[in-house]
Amino acid sequence: MKPGIKSVLWSAAALLLMLSLLLPGINLLTILLMIVPFAVLYASLSAKAFALHVIPVLAVALVLLGTPALMLAIFFLIPAIVMGHLYRKRAPASKVLVTGTVAVLAVSILMLVGFQVVFGVSLIGEMGEMIRTTVADLHAQRLLPEQWDDELTDYFVQMTINSIPLTLMIGSFVYAVVTHYLTRRALIRSGFDIPGAAPAREWKLPRIMVVYYLIAYVLQLFVSGDSTNFIAVALLNLVPLLRFAFSVQAIGFMFFLAHQRGWNRAVPVILSIIVLLFPPLSLLGVLDAAFPIRKSITKR
Repeated sequence: MKPGIKSVLWSAAALLLMLSLLLPGINLLTILLMIVPFAVLYASLSAKAFALHVIPVLAVALVLLGTPALMLAIFFLIPAIVMGHLYRKRAPASKVLVTGTVAVLAVSILMLVGFQVVFGVSLIGEMGEMIRTTVADLHAQRLLPEQWDDELTDYFVQMTINSIPLTLMIGSFVYAVVTHYLTRRALIRSGFDIPGAAPAREWKLPRIMVVYYLIAYVLQLFVSGDSTNFIAVALLNLVPLLRFAFSVQAIGFMFFLAHQRGWNRAVPVILSIIVLLFPPLSLLGVLDAAFPIRKSITKR
């Protein structure tokens, strides 16, 4: 297939993804894939050709979907251009993932602020109201304990809002990983040489991360769980974030052990799923980062 036709097809894919925002039930999948066609176009075309492909897509989206959809598309253009630029430079996968995560996180924050400023809609406030409405419906259907009162609902809403930074950071990382995987495969099929990520068995966090985790964990023991001050909110997000990082470290250790022992590839995959489902197992990642366990296994 000629490169020009491929570019037109990717532009059409971007437009279809935007139009699918009108369909209920698939919006989450649409948003998850939104960056991919734009990133492929930017990585495979010149800046001028990229603009010639994207501007008509945005114009059609504006006419059919209105300003909110256009804002959403422009927001996702930012990480697409950032990641596409790194693909052009053949940057390492680790740099693409880190930079892509930061770009998606920045876009998410801009989106929250943009809807507040342009449309006067607080997405965080709307989320709180949605939680209260859901709780009220469950309470009316007697699906909640009798002890559940308005004070408990307010506490749950506050905890959810305080956890938004953690949700945004982990969500941005997962988003960048999915986007990189799909975009890289698409570019390779088009004949581009895009560096891949290091094998899972080589994933390793710096040892200093263990010190940060211990300090944050100890501080959390002395901070009230229902406090809303800055330190409490920071720890509420930092400790689970570090735990997630060490879960990834534990997954790397599983693949390292499987590689050393010659296990079937399905074994570390299953163990990795178990680690993600049971956060306390992230302790294995802490031990792996703190002590030279891999060296001892290799020597043996």
